[in-house]
Amino acid sequence: MITVHHLNNSRSQRVLWLLEELGVPYEIKRYQRDAATMLAPPELRAVHPLGKSPVITDGDLTIAESGAIVEYLVERYGNGKLVPLPGTPEKIRYTYWLHFAEGSAMLPLVMKLIFGRLETAPMPFFIKPVAKGIASKVKAGFIEPNIKAHLDYMESELGKTLWFAGDAFTAADIQMSFPIEASAARGGLDGARPKLMAFLERIHAMPAYKAALEKGGPFQLLR
Repeated sequence: MITVHHLNNSRSQRVLWLLEELGVPYEIKRYQRDAATMLAPPELRAVHPLGKSPVITDGDLTIAESGAIVEYLVERYGNGKLVPLPGTPEKIRYTYWLHFAEGSAMLPLVMKLIFGRLETAPMPFFIKPVAKGIASKVKAGFIEPNIKAHLDYMESELGKTLWFAGDAFTAADIQMSFPIEASAARGGLDGARPKLMAFLERIHAMPAYKAALEKGGPFQLLR
């Protein structure tokens, strides 16, 4: 039996969704973020040395990292579902977006979260203006332009095909859901990019997405 070590409001929500799409039985072991730091609890280190989520266990195997988990589950349990045929243009796009999600898209979104907190963090009054100034410059000079470039690029790509790998829904769309959800929460994604907003509407209406949300609990990304 697959066990999903599920941290609230985290990337592990995607793993639940993928398992629902594949129709694979699983159980959930729940972990709660620290209310003050919003970090994962130390108990997760007993599962994986880095103490992060998502992590799954399947028999003697322990697998971390969203992309690795997606690839393992699709290969082991998918029976050809949710992945394009080898050697097709769609398969190339599938692999690209599977890795783009965490390799490129999430970096500036995570940086925006960190530097946004730096601006409001408690600190001595004489340091605060300096810290605020540095955070503002990094956000304006690097973070915001990169988020905008990524959103423009993703919007343009979804203008070519209905889903990220092509006209069929794949596991790459599940992987891409997190950066797009995060962009809507804190990256400025709104109705000005209708293709991305339509993507969110489509996935939110999917039965397996709803089932995963029901089992995983409330899903609210950090801002």
